[in-house]
Amino acid sequence: MRKHRLVIAGATLLAATMAMSACGTRSDPATSSSNDVKVAKIGVIAPLSGDLSALGLGIRNSVDLAIKQANENNTVPGWKLELDAQDDQATPDVGKNAATKLAGDTSVVGVVGTLNSSVAQSVQPVLSGAGIPQISPANTNPTLTKGANYASAPARAYPTYFRTCTTDDVQGPFAAKYLYGEGIKKVATIHDKKAYGQGLVAAFTEAFKSAGGEIVDAQTINPDDKDFSAVISKVKGSSPDAVYYGGEYPQAGPLSQQMKAAGLNVALMGGDGIFDPAYIELAGKTSNGDLATSVGAPTDTLESAKTFVSDYTAAGYKEPFGAYGAYSYDAANAIINGLKTSLANASDVKSALPATVEAIGKVSFDGATGPVSFDQYGDTTTKVLTVYKVTDGKWVAAKTGS
Repeated sequence: MRKHRLVIAGATLLAATMAMSACGTRSDPATSSSNDVKVAKIGVIAPLSGDLSALGLGIRNSVDLAIKQANENNTVPGWKLELDAQDDQATPDVGKNAATKLAGDTSVVGVVGTLNSSVAQSVQPVLSGAGIPQISPANTNPTLTKGANYASAPARAYPTYFRTCTTDDVQGPFAAKYLYGEGIKKVATIHDKKAYGQGLVAAFTEAFKSAGGEIVDAQTINPDDKDFSAVISKVKGSSPDAVYYGGEYPQAGPLSQQMKAAGLNVALMGGDGIFDPAYIELAGKTSNGDLATSVGAPTDTLESAKTFVSDYTAAGYKEPFGAYGAYSYDAANAIINGLKTSLANASDVKSALPATVEAIGKVSFDGATGPVSFDQYGDTTTKVLTVYKVTDGKWVAAKTGS
């Protein structure tokens, strides 16, 4: 019996020795570094389903690319970055829920989005309340950074909010100047009643009138309308030289097609919300001559964007990067550049959020779209825009300026 107890004791001692040896192996510096790496998440809020998903998926993929490259290059030592993409369905309430979910995760260090200015209005207070920085690659409504009285008394409402794209108070006048310079003196306007479309038309209208042009009619539609015959009939009666539309391509494409079918054979012009191949598919063959403004210079012509384009292609994403891909990539890298400072000696994400916001406000680097930095309101310091024209079924750059 005593001999049996000695065998058991010996076996127990051997097992303990082996366990200690195994523990020693796990604590080896060469293998324990992965256990010491902390996780920080960069969220995305964009339409990943529905009519505007062509743009939203390009945003998500471009942020994903920036995160993967940062991890490969160990850009933020001691930290692994992860993507947390949320579908806002281009709807304010859904966007607010997405923001609430991200705000409840203490590992979320920043958010890229939204696409729609109307969704941003719901998302801003949620993320700001949690101290989480947000950078939009696509919101163009000027009130988001400068408040309701942006023209006379600009005031920054959310110090956590930034954007890499220029704004409607620049984009609208750019379009107005272009049309007037092309000999268009009479324009009818239509918008979808949403923040983006309404703000864009307001900025265009003021600038077009100031240039000497005439707004011969001003109409609105509902965002879910599909039959535009009543509005087209009213606009046609005013005999405009062109129609300026504030909204996105799911409505703009059919509107253009129905205009031409009804005999209103003038160009439809819109903002960056219609600048997508899907617009041409929806508008059909009669869309030749239609126009759009979009942020920045054409991505495929920028020397600064060549690496982004080739890396995006090599990554094998199913969806194209779209109108906002390069701006999303730069937005993600603005957050990542800020993290190099704010997380350098941080033990957790949440306590570093104030320093992250501060660091983002001071970033200055050469991005895919050109120099990336922000002014005192969180707006991009770059104000470049391009007018595109539908030519032979494709968007072709007609004029780039600032």
